[in-house]
Amino acid sequence: MTRFYGIDEANEALPDVERILLDLRDQRAELIRLRDAVLAASKRDGSERGEGEAPAGPPGDDPDAPDPEAAAARRLMRLRMQGLIDQMQAGVTRLVEREVTLREIETGLIDFPALANGRQVWLCWRLGEGDIEWWHELDAGFGGRQRLVDLT
Repeated sequence: MTRFYGIDEANEALPDVERILLDLRDQRAELIRLRDAVLAASKRDGSERGEGEAPAGPPGDDPDAPDPEAAAARRLMRLRMQGLIDQMQAGVTRLVEREVTLREIETGLIDFPALANGRQVWLCWRLGEGDIEWWHELDAGFGGRQRLVDLT
């Protein structure tokens, strides 16, 4: 850690950080939905043998051959998935540039590095909370959160 946040500074960063976290959460959910759709489509049309892999025997003899339209739709879904991954990487990079540590996308759990009485701690926040009200030691996770008013 090289940058340390004061409580006011971390609270001022929350609106931008919250937008990033909401985007990441939505992108993650969409990525999972697309992955599941690709897997389901692959199983439905019997394309487990691999995209573009030709069946043994003469063309047109394989009744289980993948549907070319379904294969094209899966390719488009995979392209969309890659676009989502790229967007997510950009969001994570924005958090890294702020020196905010992302702990969990689904709940929007993050930590801000801070100093308290000369020791390093994390200011802990997650989506749905108001201002930052929690902190924990560097080696403690979410379960070790304590109220800021108890910080000594």
